[in-house]
Amino acid sequence: MSTATQTKEITVSKSGFVATVTIDRPPNNHVSVPLMRDLSDILEGLDKDPEVRATVLAAAGRAFCAGADLVSSDGIGGTGMSGINELYTQAVRLFSIEKPIVAAVQGAAVGAGLGLALVADFRVAAPEARFAANFVKLGFHPGFGLTHTLPRLVGEQRAELMFLTGRRVKAEEGLAWGLVDEVVPLERLLSAARDLAGEIAENAPLAVVATRKTLRGKLAAAVRSQTDHEHAQQTILRATDDFAEGVRAVQERRPGNFKGK
Repeated sequence: MSTATQTKEITVSKSGFVATVTIDRPPNNHVSVPLMRDLSDILEGLDKDPEVRATVLAAAGRAFCAGADLVSSDGIGGTGMSGINELYTQAVRLFSIEKPIVAAVQGAAVGAGLGLALVADFRVAAPEARFAANFVKLGFHPGFGLTHTLPRLVGEQRAELMFLTGRRVKAEEGLAWGLVDEVVPLERLLSAARDLAGEIAENAPLAVVATRKTLRGKLAAAVRSQTDHEHAQQTILRATDDFAEGVRAVQERRPGNFKGK
């Protein structure tokens, strides 16, 4: 297996026809525009690599990705809505990748982290994994194209349940819903994800890409359209008292005291 650090926060290794792309942005692998831009660049590069037929998307640490940092001044929230808009530009690039992706989810996949997990074709999860679209707990609207990608995966009813409650869905429940494709012990997570990617990679690569394009060919365009709507709704809600209260509640680790204003 060959390993190369592509950026300070992303490492790429290759074994056979499978690449493993690992995000390492302590402590919680929060997404940032530079991180998502680098990830898009790397995956687009792997699309052009004839020696790579499938990719495992993994993350170091306890969390797969705890979402976008909307609270800290140096997070995406500190740049206002322009930073969020650029994040969604990178999301569209990720959904435009041509080769199959298997996500290895070992902990929290929350908010934009859930969106990132849904970029992948398949999700292998450890029992410790938790999936949440917790935007309403912040007084915010879902983003990262989730209002399109989540119902597409689990159905409108279950997606609405996740969106309107903000609850965390455990790996086994996610398996029953179709949100997760396989649950394995944490110590086997990466190897199981690589096994699935390897099962894909042993097939004819042109046929795999063509079939995937038939199934997902309009997905990037749908995400682009949906993120435009999500961004507009987020812009409205960001100006509300409830959003300010949601940010305070997250900082203080308590439920929000929302007033509907």
